[in-house]
Amino acid sequence: MSNVIKGNTGDWEIVIGLEVHAQVTTNSKLFSGAPAQFGDEPNSNVSFVDAAMPGMLPVINEKSIEQAVRTGLAINAEINLRSVFDRKNYFYPDLPQGYQISQFLDPIVGKGWLELDLPDGSVKRVNVTRIHLEQDAGKSLHEYSPKSTYIDLNRAGVTLMEIVSEPEMCSADEAASYLKKLRSIVRYIGACDGDMEKGNMRCDANVSVRKAGAALGTRCEIKNVNSIRFLHKAIEFEAMRQVEILESGGKIDQETRLFDSAKGETRTMRSKEDAMDYRYFPDPDLLPLELTQDYVDAIRKSLPELPDQKKKRYMDSFGLSAYDAGVIVAEQEYAVYYEKLTAKHDPKLASNWMTGELFGRLNKQGTGIEDSPISAEKLGGLLSLIEDNTISGKIAKDVLDLMFETGKDAAVIVEEKGMKQVTDTGAIEKIIDEVIAANPDKVAEYRSGKDKLFAFFVGQAMKASGGKANPAAVNDLLKKKLS
Repeated sequence: MSNVIKGNTGDWEIVIGLEVHAQVTTNSKLFSGAPAQFGDEPNSNVSFVDAAMPGMLPVINEKSIEQAVRTGLAINAEINLRSVFDRKNYFYPDLPQGYQISQFLDPIVGKGWLELDLPDGSVKRVNVTRIHLEQDAGKSLHEYSPKSTYIDLNRAGVTLMEIVSEPEMCSADEAASYLKKLRSIVRYIGACDGDMEKGNMRCDANVSVRKAGAALGTRCEIKNVNSIRFLHKAIEFEAMRQVEILESGGKIDQETRLFDSAKGETRTMRSKEDAMDYRYFPDPDLLPLELTQDYVDAIRKSLPELPDQKKKRYMDSFGLSAYDAGVIVAEQEYAVYYEKLTAKHDPKLASNWMTGELFGRLNKQGTGIEDSPISAEKLGGLLSLIEDNTISGKIAKDVLDLMFETGKDAAVIVEEKGMKQVTDTGAIEKIIDEVIAANPDKVAEYRSGKDKLFAFFVGQAMKASGGKANPAAVNDLLKKKLS
């Protein structure tokens, strides 16, 4: 989708802000010692604090604080040395205390920014307003009874980071790029596993439309989108819906909407509340959180090389294109795999074979790199055979296919199948002589100025050699013979 919607009354701009909820990677919950892991039996990870038993007091989890600070530093944000936990009064049927402990006026992380790598190759900076910590709610289950709602409190109290962007994105592509980049960063630093299928990362999108240069329109919030693909579709649908309403003389109601992935459309969930509806006030059971600058500096030193830093290094040191470097750093597992290849092999050759040939086959199988049947060591074995001219690039593609099928090493396949490249110039010269002798008319045409026929002779020579002749040697000898 472009940044502009062509309407009947002229062009409309889309304005998007995202609120991303990332479940923090910790062993226990934000204010209790109950385990924070996913997939256990319902209500097996619930402490007296999570169940809001009388007299139970919250005790803050230091790891949650560290992960929020790590995330803030990774997105170039200000870390607030003093932050406050508030009670957000709102009825959650699956949060027993009747309020959520969150942050409002004094969050742990202030303003930051991300750089987006857009599909057209351009880069855009989007500002982040804040990151605050809060408890997750439990889960209401409706599948066990037609008349009753069952409650699973395993998730109640798990640490969430809410990462709020400025309303600075102008298309579904930009919003998808923002979520992709943010997911990549939190996975690199180990602050969140980014598993959107399990709900460990989910997104609320605030979408509005306006005529170019006009004031911001009324926004609608699309709640709990759990995939980058669905986010893209939801924004495209919602923007068109709003334009159609405004062009037919209607007005947009501020509301919360849900995205129906089966129908590809958004629908009304409830009217949107404002901050005053939540009656925030500082939680009397929790003192303000005070951090030292030394604590923040120590966390900064512990950060790994981040995706943008890695991308720049690959471009500067290895000469990779912005696109190829971006593909490799998008997931930490890709970068680890690539680093193993570059330890012993040419970085550009490694990039081409990894992002082109390997990823192409993995995508076809629907397999991620973590489950790839071809390890970095095995692909490295194939690259060695290309680098020392044992096989040509064309033969190497066939070898890679056989590696996928059999699980065997490249060297074993090449030996068993007799796929070694012919580099003996005498043998190649004999093949070329036969090709020239068999095509006297084409030789005459070539010599009369039809240079494009050279590719025909190369093809015939390679075919006669069963694809095993060294292409560079074929080219050199053909040029001599035909001239």
